[in-house]
Amino acid sequence: MAKPYVLGIDIGGTNTVFGIVDARGQVIASDSIKTKKHAEFDDYVSELHASIERLLRINDAEDKIQGVGIGAPNANYYTGEIVNPPNLPWGPVIPLAEKVSASFGGIPVAVTNDANAAALGEMTYGAARGMNDFIMITLGTGVGSGIVINGRMVYGHDGNAGELGHLVMKRNNGRMCGCGRTGCLEAYCSATGVARTAREFLEIRQEPSSLRNLDIEDITSKDVYDAAMAGDKIAQEIFEYTGKILGEAFADMVAFSSPQAIILFGGLAKSGDLLLKPLKETFDKCVMPVFRGKTQILLSQLKESDAAVLGASALGWEAKLRAESSVTAEASA
Repeated sequence: MAKPYVLGIDIGGTNTVFGIVDARGQVIASDSIKTKKHAEFDDYVSELHASIERLLRINDAEDKIQGVGIGAPNANYYTGEIVNPPNLPWGPVIPLAEKVSASFGGIPVAVTNDANAAALGEMTYGAARGMNDFIMITLGTGVGSGIVINGRMVYGHDGNAGELGHLVMKRNNGRMCGCGRTGCLEAYCSATGVARTAREFLEIRQEPSSLRNLDIEDITSKDVYDAAMAGDKIAQEIFEYTGKILGEAFADMVAFSSPQAIILFGGLAKSGDLLLKPLKETFDKCVMPVFRGKTQILLSQLKESDAAVLGASALGWEAKLRAESSVTAEASA
């Protein structure tokens, strides 16, 4: 029998990245297309299909794909749909799994949101391998999360569980969040949240800072990181402020599911001790005594360039097994 592969597809607001992945987690080949090139979703699927078929031909894998996994914003594992995506040009309901499966002749397809896909990838190929209970936190433009309990991803009754980025950290006078509420973790501890903190600090504080040399509305988390690494005190305090809020949030998360680890992924996670030192100190201070010393805070082990594809591909294997189980159940009925 030919060596089996799955496709991992990560749909981002700017690019859609896809790759051929084997059972050992090796990305055989990958490519990408622009997500927002087409105003119609069917046209997008047609280009995605053509681009993937070309990649399969080049790598002699045309008849070897046994499942497709897709990570996408607001994707629902149960329905296979994307609902009200904030950064995609289609909607309000996009029949993602149905359309992609049909374009590939009925190959089983499973979808989930991008943070859940990252958690599945970490459990299959990364730092959470062998763990049955962990939480994945993605620190990017927003704060995403995937929760695994007893070896199973938590989806909730409607497929939308696990939005830990929207824990309310500031009950009074909190920042407006993109979700419509105020005070959410994402409003403070995402890359955009760090930039917002920088603007607030610079407006309130009088101390000198290299960040004052930049247009205040254009400051990014990378600017804050560079300034902090160069010894800028305000920039360092911004990371300390961010780390403390994350530490408080993580202490609450542990009280919910008692995970073996909380695993960090994304651009902000690369900030090293600037972020991790205040995070861990605050976490140790705030966590309930019964949980103290039991939960590790780890960095993702997935290679960033492959992480999105690997996470989605883990779902592809799940789609394959789910389809096989369905066939077996029908045959024995």
